Amino acid sequence: MAGLSTANNGFSIKDCALAVIALGLRAQTLREFRDRVAGVPEACIYHHFWGRLLRPAFDEPEFNNDFASWARHGLHDHSLAERLAVIDPTDFADLEALRSELVEVLDERLEETDFVASARPGEEFHFSRSHIVVFDTRRRLSEPRELASVVPHLSAGSIFYHVIDARRRPPVRIDDFRAWLADFGETYAELSERLATLDPYFVSLTQLRRQLADICTAYFEEHGR
Repeated sequence: MAGLSTANNGFSIKDCALAVIALGLRAQTLREFRDRVAGVPEACIYHHFWGRLLRPAFDEPEFNNDFASWARHGLHDHSLAERLAVIDPTDFADLEALRSELVEVLDERLEETDFVASARPGEEFHFSRSHIVVFDTRRRLSEPRELASVVPHLSAGSIFYHVIDARRRPPVRIDDFRAWLADFGETYAELSERLATLDPYFVSLTQLRRQLADICTAYFEEHGR
């Protein structure tokens, strides 16, 4: 399992960065945008929903995915931007299901008006994908109770790797913390259930780290393990 070792050997903390790769594809009109979204690689869909979390300027954006942001600032289509902004990628089984939802929303918007919105020259949407570069911090946790003191100090890259990127890695497709806790059987089932309630999409990585830390701290204060 990427990023993890067994319960006996502990939890290996990783950090990461994203290398952005331009696809050489762009869209100026809503129709072009819809057609591009329908055909770009899955990695492109993933990048434009999740990749912005690791951008230095990202904190609490007006819109939480690149598609919604461009609909608002490139096409100046407030209605479409709002519809795209409420799409939560964690609600979908895979990226193809997420793509289908995107295309459906775009098709509905195209059917609503005879006027096809277009961005000004220089404001086209540029499609990209990203490659994750993983670093070993050489830091290991030997037991789960260490999470309470360590999580508050993890980098944004570590949070992204262990919570966001982990969810797309087979075979378990859950965050690395819960995957590690599962190695201890039912001992930390309650903590795992609390962590499962987090939705990582509508918050910044800073906020997500705070939520993770609060859950871990509260749990170990209550149980004293």
